[in-house]
Amino acid sequence: MSSKAIFLDRDDTLIEDPGYINNPKQVKLLDGVPEALIKLKTMGYKLIVVSNQSAVARGIVTEKVLDQIHDRLKHLLAEKSAHLDGIYYCPYHPDGVVAKYRKESDCRKPKPGMLLAAADEMDIDLSQSWAIGNGARDVEAGLQAGCKTILIDTPSHQKRLEPGHPAPDYTAVNITEAVNIIKKYHRSSGSAATKTPSTPKEKSEPDSEPDEPAPEPDKPAPELDEPPSEPDEPTPEHDEPTLENDKTHSEPGEPPGEPDEQPLQSESRQTQTDFSRQELPSDTNEQLLNRILGQLKGMQRDNMFGDFSIMRLLAGIVQIAVLFCLLFSIWFLMSPNRHLDSVVITLGFAMVLQVMALTFYTMQGRK
Repeated sequence: MSSKAIFLDRDDTLIEDPGYINNPKQVKLLDGVPEALIKLKTMGYKLIVVSNQSAVARGIVTEKVLDQIHDRLKHLLAEKSAHLDGIYYCPYHPDGVVAKYRKESDCRKPKPGMLLAAADEMDIDLSQSWAIGNGARDVEAGLQAGCKTILIDTPSHQKRLEPGHPAPDYTAVNITEAVNIIKKYHRSSGSAATKTPSTPKEKSEPDSEPDEPAPEPDKPAPELDEPPSEPDEPTPEHDEPTLENDKTHSEPGEPPGEPDEQPLQSESRQTQTDFSRQELPSDTNEQLLNRILGQLKGMQRDNMFGDFSIMRLLAGIVQIAVLFCLLFSIWFLMSPNRHLDSVVITLGFAMVLQVMALTFYTMQGRK
């Protein structure tokens, strides 16, 4: 019996994305990721990472270091009692500087090669699986493989899909909400499954129960909320489904057809997407508030130390010297043996120092 899986992007979906990660110490889990993976695991899904890693082709990181980075990711998840069933990555890029990896590949998203390879090796039913990521490439790869898709669209990094890119089935602000969307999908599919068998039965046996009220033949069965059955014939979209990645995977089979699914699913997907956007979980709001508070505290700490400068320090020291000069001039004037020359000299120093202090303040302001 085939299993089902969640195909997860890596950067900005599971871990923070500072750019091209080239050191295991840079791996930091996003909030709520371990808990979300544990919930998905209890729902019977295999958890598989599928990630484009063009940094290998660009010479920024080696495959050995990349393996260390992924080991670090597994270790951080294991500390929270979560784990992955597999990690697939594509090191190729047509503009790479490393000749070995400078080429186009079927495993590079938005092509579905990595998903198809994982499905072939792990006996995964793609029609029952989901693809979750933070970019149009993740959505397109999932749709081409025949999966349902969720776009992670955080408020701080809102994604604007360009015209021509396929729209995701659902959107979520983080992986926690993505898990809630999948739960709601299962509940709605389960309720639809309990209702659909009654209608065919009434139609097939109209004369067996004459005393019962007649069924309503004009009303279609409420089966839009349930994904249609698997297509009978796979679509020959990939004539050469060769996969080229770090694990030298065997050639996956042709992807299950999806054109027959989309017309039936479009209306239900749109309805469920609107429903999921209306009900944001409370823990999501709390996480957003905590992040906003953290940013405000960080800005306050920056402002505490942002006003200090060498110019301001020198201006303050010179200003103190000006005050001493003025005190000395007053002392000379009040002395019984007045020396006007001393008073004039002291006041001269005070004026010069005061000009210096103003100069330092002006330089600090321009800086």
